[in-house]
Amino acid sequence: MSTPGLNAASPLKLQFPQSLAVYDDYAAAQKSVDFLADAEFPVEHLMIVGTDLKRVERITGRLTWSKIAIGGILSGLWLGVFVGLIFALFTEEGVWQVLLSTAFFGATFGLVWALIGYAATRGQRDFSSVAEVVATKYEVLVEHKHAARARELLAGLPGALPNPFA
Repeated sequence: MSTPGLNAASPLKLQFPQSLAVYDDYAAAQKSVDFLADAEFPVEHLMIVGTDLKRVERITGRLTWSKIAIGGILSGLWLGVFVGLIFALFTEEGVWQVLLSTAFFGATFGLVWALIGYAATRGQRDFSSVAEVVATKYEVLVEHKHAARARELLAGLPGALPNPFA
């Protein structure tokens, strides 16, 4: 089994990898590798691969015009203050005058840009969310020349299932 998309010089590549074990969560896969490390197995010949990827999206709230406006103002405000601090380093004028003017222009720009962007969606996405890609299975792979020793050691892991490769 080879890992697609990885070139031969990649540190994420094993020579002729074989499946050592498959787990439902990363912690269990990590525990088995840690167990092998404690048994002084050369763990640089192992790899944990997340498989069966799925995208999980958690809805965090409903978007409204006022939430979009406030978010745009705050985003523009901090950008304006940042630009103002940079300008203040190179100007003879008062620092507060530069900071206040750039903060105002930043907040105005952020408000307008956020409202235009929200209007462009035409209500197709009236919610906010956070998303991540997660694996549903984690497979521990081992280089073929170390597979037998790894299976032998892993059989001693408390709660280990009988070795299907024996």
